[in-house]
Amino acid sequence: MEYSDYLRFFLALIFVLSLIGLLAWMGRRLGAFPGIPKRRQGEPRLRAVESIPLDARRRVVLVRRDDVEHLILLGPATETIVETGILPPAPSSETAPESDDQDVTGTPD
Repeated sequence: MEYSDYLRFFLALIFVLSLIGLLAWMGRRLGAFPGIPKRRQGEPRLRAVESIPLDARRRVVLVRRDDVEHLILLGPATETIVETGILPPAPSSETAPESDDQDVTGTPD
């Protein structure tokens, strides 16, 4: 075989692989594959909030999914759900509003 045959084979391979990739991308965008979910734009639904190692082999992970937190104990061979359905803490305000009718000095009226 000559170099032109190798070049033609390589270009044909690139063309076929790019067609397969293009069809897969279009199918995913149009929802042609029901088993493969579409990627959502925006904030992800799942994230690890905190992780604390207990010892060299185990760690506790706080995972948030759809505004609900789950506490999971991870070990080398096991995963244990410690607590589920934890509501995240409400955002606290930096300064508490002061009432105007309180006596600041502490003396009775």
